[in-house]
Amino acid sequence: MPQLNPNPWFFIMLMSWVTFSLIIQPKLLALTPTNSPSNKTSMTTKTTPWIWPWT
Repeated sequence: MPQLNPNPWFFIMLMSWVTFSLIIQPKLLALTPTNSPSNKTSMTTKTTPWIWPWT
């Protein structure tokens, strides 16, 4: 069963993770988010309770 032979697939997986960890990840982490979170206080709205017709 060739699916159980890890020889070529383990190397491919290892090289893809090395590529991701050393090349792609630092480039992604260097990007700044466009919508940075702000320290605005959230406004609470007063809600009126639902008036049920049968109570």
